[in-house]
Amino acid sequence: MISPILDQRESADIEILDCVVVGAGWNGLAAAKQYKCTQPKHTIAILDKESSLGGVWCLDRLSPGLKSNNLMGTFEFPDFPMSSDKFDVVPGQHIPGQVIHAYLKAYTENFKISSFIRLETVVLTAAHQGPEVGGWILTVKQSKQEQSVKIHTRRLIVATGVLSVPFLPTFDGQDVFSGKIFHTREFAQNSNSLQTSKAVTVVGGGKSAYDAVYEYATAGVKVNWVIRASGHGPVWMSPPRVTPFNQMIEKLANMRFLTWFSPCIWGDADGYNGIRNFYHGTVLGRFLANQFWKILGQDVIRINKYDSHPETAKLKPWLHVMYVAGSYSFFNYEHDFFQLVKSDIIDIHIGDITHLSSQRVHLANGISFESDVLVASTGWDQIIPIKFLPEGIEKELGIPHPVEPADLVPTADLGNQQELITRVDEDIFQRFPILKTQPIWNKNFVPLKDKEEVSLTPYMLYRFLLPPSPRFLRCRDTAFIGLQNNLSTVTTAHITALWISAYFSGQLVRDPAKAVDDEEAMKKLQYETLLHNRFGKWRYPVDWGDRAPNFIFDALPYLDMLQHDLGLNPYRKGGRLAEIYSPYGPGDYRNINEEWLKRWDCDSDPVSS
Repeated sequence: MISPILDQRESADIEILDCVVVGAGWNGLAAAKQYKCTQPKHTIAILDKESSLGGVWCLDRLSPGLKSNNLMGTFEFPDFPMSSDKFDVVPGQHIPGQVIHAYLKAYTENFKISSFIRLETVVLTAAHQGPEVGGWILTVKQSKQEQSVKIHTRRLIVATGVLSVPFLPTFDGQDVFSGKIFHTREFAQNSNSLQTSKAVTVVGGGKSAYDAVYEYATAGVKVNWVIRASGHGPVWMSPPRVTPFNQMIEKLANMRFLTWFSPCIWGDADGYNGIRNFYHGTVLGRFLANQFWKILGQDVIRINKYDSHPETAKLKPWLHVMYVAGSYSFFNYEHDFFQLVKSDIIDIHIGDITHLSSQRVHLANGISFESDVLVASTGWDQIIPIKFLPEGIEKELGIPHPVEPADLVPTADLGNQQELITRVDEDIFQRFPILKTQPIWNKNFVPLKDKEEVSLTPYMLYRFLLPPSPRFLRCRDTAFIGLQNNLSTVTTAHITALWISAYFSGQLVRDPAKAVDDEEAMKKLQYETLLHNRFGKWRYPVDWGDRAPNFIFDALPYLDMLQHDLGLNPYRKGGRLAEIYSPYGPGDYRNINEEWLKRWDCDSDPVSS
């Protein structure tokens, strides 16, 4: 049914759909597939601005040598295994980008959602049709069409994630630099610089900086690597297997008894609140938890031998490993990275760029060097690249918007805003005293931002998925997916996508929409939303934890929480010891769709389930 708000002249040309997914990466494809599985008679479209599917793994972003951080077996959809007989990868290997792209394409064909994908399609605006009517009017522009078109969709799933909008700072003097300046997001498009450059500058200490440094150095290009003295420092880079148990870190992070060492505000969802309270609420427990993090960090430092050479010492992380989330990464290179660092091909500078001149980079310590290219590994703007209407609706949506006085919580009247934030922080610190004293990783830290940059509020979504506002909960027409960052990316996409579809159809056991007409229930829902989102500020202060959800050892209890909402049993190991000590992986959730469909006695598309 077309919204009565639409002009009759517009309605004749508008396309009407049941669900639109914006984004064709892991999360967007999972959202469309799960929606089709649970509601097979509905019409769906997947819109993506790129020329191929894949999101981060689309063809235009596959730089030379790009591989997954995860090893084969931990980076696949639960119901679509990445087997060696179908894909060019073997167990124990990091997965090449081309293989991941091929896998995602095969996924869409296997579950018959490839026909839903519309590439080179940008969503310019999304106008909500009001709490009485619901639904969205999207203004959409395809690259090969001069005019934009409109789509009316009953439901909207935004799957653009937090790696869509690169942050590229402005450097003084860049207009006279005369060399190329680009973000690592555009590395693939500028890969010819591997052959044409004599010397390059890479700015940043993140994994993408490591990747760029490696590619240039192995191509024989001189690299000046600048890590800001006023920044976060180099990320934690780990070998695939670490202590304890010489396990892959993505498996350690999903071993239930090791998750108890992590202070997690939603951790009680795993049902082991007693042991978790011991580790974080008693002196002995906190000592044991601290020992775990100490062992994990010291093992990485020992294996990497940072202090064995003056140059590798510059790459030793500045932040305690417990406070690190998505920036914890892995060496997935064919050649020894540290041997390159010890050679003359790479020079590491801990300093800040003051300005650029003609093919030259100048640092605050007086050092300067020639450079044909400047590659910026400078992070991302954690924003949604869509203009939402009516104006100001971002606050109700729970997504970033310019900061206003005391504008840090959902929209319902929960009392004095600052008092509520204080109460939430006290709740967090009471449960996890260790978070009261935040680490000082750099006393000279200065956020990297442009002079004209506007401060934005953090994301504030229920379960990191839904706007916690009566306007949207009543309509059941809006969800965001893929804003959480963890080592269980694909499993999280699969389960959150099922959760969203169940929410749309009113088939969650713990249904947030039922709180709309209950004032106390609504206050509780919004308090929990603030509690979970505010937690990131203290738990992961560096990895944009104060802006968007980002966690590693907290992913398993998060998935437990979603399964409780779905009415499912999260304990899938078949025995108490296995449940505690055996790591969870995609295969443990292989039949979660069938379990949910049986739970609700739903009809489904046999191909999709």
